[in-house]
Amino acid sequence: MNRVNDQMKKYGTNRSVIRDLFEYGNQLRKEAGPDHVFDFSLGNPNVPAPEKVNETIRELLASHDDIYLHGYTSAQGDPNTRQAIADDLNKRFGCDVKKENLYITCGAAASLKIILTALYQDGDEVIAFTPYFPEYKVFTETTGAKLVEVSSDPDTFQIDFGLLERAITPHTKSLIINSPNNPSGVVYTEENIKKLAALLNEKEKEYGHPVYMITDEPYRELVYDDIKVPFIPNYYKNTIVCYSYSKSLALPGERIGYVLVPEAVDQSSDIYAAVCGAGRALGYVCAPSLMQHVIEKCTGLVSDLNEYKEKRDLLYNALTDMGFSCIHPDGAFYLFVKSPVADAGAFSEKAKEFGLLLVPADSFGTPGFVRIAYCVSTDMIRRSLPAFEKLAACYK
Repeated sequence: MNRVNDQMKKYGTNRSVIRDLFEYGNQLRKEAGPDHVFDFSLGNPNVPAPEKVNETIRELLASHDDIYLHGYTSAQGDPNTRQAIADDLNKRFGCDVKKENLYITCGAAASLKIILTALYQDGDEVIAFTPYFPEYKVFTETTGAKLVEVSSDPDTFQIDFGLLERAITPHTKSLIINSPNNPSGVVYTEENIKKLAALLNEKEKEYGHPVYMITDEPYRELVYDDIKVPFIPNYYKNTIVCYSYSKSLALPGERIGYVLVPEAVDQSSDIYAAVCGAGRALGYVCAPSLMQHVIEKCTGLVSDLNEYKEKRDLLYNALTDMGFSCIHPDGAFYLFVKSPVADAGAFSEKAKEFGLLLVPADSFGTPGFVRIAYCVSTDMIRRSLPAFEKLAACYK
């Protein structure tokens, strides 16, 4: 008798390539010393959280009892925290969010898993644009739905509308939008968001059912050079937002975020009820209480963007000068680099010889590229440049 779930065994055995590379880096540091390892594997922000975050934690610890700080909140999140998030969104984006539209989660991963579980049944399809975060496939498949990959424009990594239109079927229940994108750093233009909204409106009329846009937005505030990130609910009615403070506030280990189901969404009350039900079924009720109270006081803040921009410019300019072909990132903190050989896995293995840990992008749905997370110390980026020079010399 098989005593384990084969699907879960597969996911546990075939681990995330990002996490495996991160663990390899931890072991290599012990063996070779930290100065000889240049770990660009994990999106683990080096830029500190805004000072108000730590000040708020200290104030909360000094002024509230343990039940308030560490006890359960409402299953869907503390009402004051949800109201603070709603107020911030309404102020910044001119929308009409209410606290009853928000469900607090343990970060964007939990948000995505909750909404996909709430929406999907066997036979449904969800579209993701390549490159995409590999866990989309895991989150989708475990609902019984099918993930449909649609390749982006190979030059701009914007949406290829010809491919998209052919991919949408009567079984399409939603699309996942990730902008700024992990791993490319590309921000979808306002023009393309409007075009996408128009296409989905047409398909809804054609098929007679909603096609939801699920936005995965942990990098929404991390943009440079006055680039605009469209707030998609303002462009397309059937938009559901998944958000995390992990990146904007540099708090990845605290696992705090939300699902937003705006009232304009078709069947919004049913979807919100299903979100609550999915949270219950998955055990994702009552996100960490202390962090909820911190977010109540700190929503809308962002870590130092100038420091991220300095890192981006340093690495992008250096690698392009060496002859590497890189997608210019307008947001997030990743550099997407074309492998000089077709097999990005082999290129990643070669990089290890010089202490460089680069993530091959096959699992992102885009073979032939590697992802470099530049949310590391500026000093490490500078020290890594001779290693990149040696790596580049291997392919000249």
